[in-house]
Formats: sequence, C-alpha cells, structure tokens
Amino acid sequence: MRRVAPLVMTFLLSAAPALAQGRPDARKAEIDALLAALKQAPNETVAAAMEARVRQLWLQAGSPAATMLMNRGTRDLNNNADNDAVDDFDAVLALEPDLPDAFQRRALARFGLGDYRGALADLEATLQRDPSHFPAFESLSRIAEAQGDAKGALAAWQKALELSPQTPGGAERLKVLTRKALGDDT
Repeated sequence: MRRVAPLVMTFLLSAAPALAQGRPDARKAEIDALLAALKQAPNETVAAAMEARVRQLWLQAGSPAATMLMNRGTRDLNNNADNDAVDDFDAVLALEPDLPDAFQRRALARFGLGDYRGALADLEATLQRDPSHFPAFESLSRIAEAQGDAKGALAAWQKALELSPQTPGGAERLKVLTRKALGDDT
C-alpha cells in the first residue's frame, strides 16, 4: 500500500486538478477522492497538501461571482476584518444558499466578532450540508474551548481527526484537549 501512495498522491495533486477545473462533477469527484485519501495519509506533510487542495476546491465550488466573494471574504478574515468578511459571506449565501464552505467561513468571522451563537448556527448549517467538512469540526473545537467546554472541544477535535487523522498539529492538540477534558494539569 505504501508503494501505491506516492502514485495516488501524484495523481490527486497534479492530474486531477486539471480535470476538475470548470466541471462540478469532476470537482466533487476530486474532493471525494481527497477526503478518502486523507483518512490514510501517511504523515502530516501529505495530509497538509491534501487538506489545502480540498479547501481550495471548496473555496471555488460556487459560481464565478460566489468564488470572487469567497476569496474576498477569506482575505478579510486573514486581515481581521471580520465585519467585512461576514458581509462577503452573506452575499455568497444570498447567491448560493447551500454552499457549506461559505457557512463555515462566515462562522469563523462571527467567532472573531464574539458571536458564538451565530458561529455555531453556521457550523451546524455547514455540517448539515457536508458532514465531511473537517474545518467545521476544527472550528467547533475552537469555539467550545473558548467557551470553557473542554469535553465539547475534545469531542469535536476527535471528529475532525476521524476525517483527517494526520492533520498538522492534530495529535498534539488532541493531547492538550484530552488533558483539559480529563482535568489532568500535567
């Protein structure tokens, strides 16, 4: 199996993106293949590359107008302009109300603004539309931790790791959250 992994990775990270451009069915097939491969990634480096590609495909899953707004909202998030990001993702969802990644990214912006209730509602909407959206579980974990819910943070992080076991930094975060949830300060 280890001998096949480099060949699969080469295909997934080079040939498949060319197939997915402009074709929603090819994009979905590539996402599905990457999500399946994530569960067997041999290490964090490979997982990081696959996760980045999945995130890119999710970001570009909508119409050209939605993709432009998603990119702008993401730039706003990266620049801590959370109010602007919420507006951008609101606009995306007005165009495409079933785009899971728009809900997840709006949740990040709402979380940045301290709107935990809105962020949680957006993450719920994300996971209703795409139960394999591992960033939504990562976000749920961060929100639960910020609210002092160590057990909830741990449970959400464990779900994220079910979807991407080799997520970068995932094992260390799991240890930290496990200690917090179990009350062990060591």
